[in-house]
Amino acid sequence: MRTLIIAAAALCMAALTTTPDAAELIMVEQHACEWCEAWNEEVGGIYHKTAEGKAAPLRRIDIHDPLPVDLNYISGLVFTPTFVLVDKGREIGRIRGYPGEDFFWGLLQKLIEKLPEQSRLGS
Repeated sequence: MRTLIIAAAALCMAALTTTPDAAELIMVEQHACEWCEAWNEEVGGIYHKTAEGKAAPLRRIDIHDPLPVDLNYISGLVFTPTFVLVDKGREIGRIRGYPGEDFFWGLLQKLIEKLPEQSRLGS
């Protein structure tokens, strides 16, 4: 039993310190941000159903919280919302602010095109 507990603890620690193998879209937000709220209303409910959402699942981070250890390479987060596309421990690009639904999708598509093909396919 003790060996099982130690193995489980080791797996948990490894999960906290490893870099995700797939792309993610990091949304840096804060409470009472009107542009974050606009994104939530216009895009947030459908994002996970889109090709972009499948290629880069959304991960939300509050700008006032410390960055998770696996994202410590991201810097310069000043404005909300900021969308940072990451893949295998590196930043691919970012969208600062929310320019409206139509512009958002176009800008995000340009970032996703920079991903290696295997990341774009979600593998």
